Amino acid sequence: MTKQQANWSPYDNNGGTCVAVAGADYCVIAADTRMSTGYNILTRDYSKIIKLADKCVLASSGFQADVRALQKVLAARHLIYQHQHNKQMSCPAMGQLLSNTLYYKRFFPYYSFNVLGGLDNEGKGCVFTYDAVGSYERVGYSSQGSGSTLIMPFLDNQLKSPSPLLLPAKDAVTPLSESEAIDLVKTCFASATERDIYTGDRLEIVVLNADGIRREEMDLRKD
Repeated sequence: MTKQQANWSPYDNNGGTCVAVAGADYCVIAADTRMSTGYNILTRDYSKIIKLADKCVLASSGFQADVRALQKVLAARHLIYQHQHNKQMSCPAMGQLLSNTLYYKRFFPYYSFNVLGGLDNEGKGCVFTYDAVGSYERVGYSSQGSGSTLIMPFLDNQLKSPSPLLLPAKDAVTPLSESEAIDLVKTCFASATERDIYTGDRLEIVVLNADGIRREEMDLRKD
């Protein structure tokens, strides 16, 4: 008889999918609200999106306990920044802070896959996409989480950004209007939900523009 080894992991993957799309004067960040472990749904109503600053929103999938710990660290560091500088962090500054925070824990990482979206200092939409140890890039659109392998090829097909090797350098923002971007995100999730068991229940969409932040919702498959 083979010996069974007791095994315990500090990590779990709670699934879920996040998408962000940046436009000329807006940013759309969306995520589903399903939280699972294995074949069990833990809750159908868990928001993966958090507002970090007035012009900066973070969507995270992966291990939600680590995501919560990461959100607390970012909130505390942002509060210190506000006391020291008498202003809120810009989205690019928050992007660098998130990268540093993840990289600091690289030997025992936060098992979280993040998309940071918002408006930069010029009012343009910006999206930053991350791996678990802080490597990041500013892009025009991105997806993270269990449905990202289904959504990313679709976004590439619809919005393929110019190569960073082209000169002169082209802007990464997508050419769509705000309403077109929202419709595209809804289409992404409607199709990903059909194939990914960890994505579903409800879609939460956050739109940032010069007027501020607004939220939209859409029902997804519940099976």
